[in-house]
Amino acid sequence: MKQVIRLHVNGEEHEVLTEIHKTLLEVLREDLGLTGTKRGCDLGACGACTVLVNGKPRLSCLTLAVDAQGKDIMTIEGLAQNGELHPLQKSFVEKGAIQCGFCTPGMILTAKAFLDEHPHPSEGDVKKAIAGNLCRCTGYVKIVEAILAVSEEQ
Repeated sequence: MKQVIRLHVNGEEHEVLTEIHKTLLEVLREDLGLTGTKRGCDLGACGACTVLVNGKPRLSCLTLAVDAQGKDIMTIEGLAQNGELHPLQKSFVEKGAIQCGFCTPGMILTAKAFLDEHPHPSEGDVKKAIAGNLCRCTGYVKIVEAILAVSEEQ
C-alpha cells in the first residue's frame, strides 16, 4: 500500500509517494537521492544510517518514513552551509579521521548532536557519545581527536 508522505529534509519540503513499510533510510536514498546516509547492518547496530531528527541522532534503518513526517530531518548533505563544510566535516578531513568514509556521515551527525548539547566534553564523553557508531578502519583515535578539536574551537 502506498501513501503520499511529506518530509522536511535539510530545510526543504518533499512529497513522496511511497510504501508505508519503507524505512526513512530507504526513502532518503531511493526516493530523494540522498545517498550520504549509508545502509550498513539494517539492524540498528552500526550507526552508518544515522540522521538527525529534530536535532537528535536517529537510526534511519529502524525508523519508518511515515513516522518522520512533521519532523526536521538532517542528513550529511544538509550539514554544509553556503558551500562551506561544517566545522566537524573540516576537522574530520584535517585530522585524517576519514578512511573508507562509510561510517563518516553517521559519525559526524552523531558528533554534531552531541556537541550541540555538550560543547566542551572530555575525551571519555566523546567516546561514549559515538559508541553506537562503528568504524572498521580508523581505530577511533583520529575521530575522537577531530571531535575534540571542534569542541576546543567553540
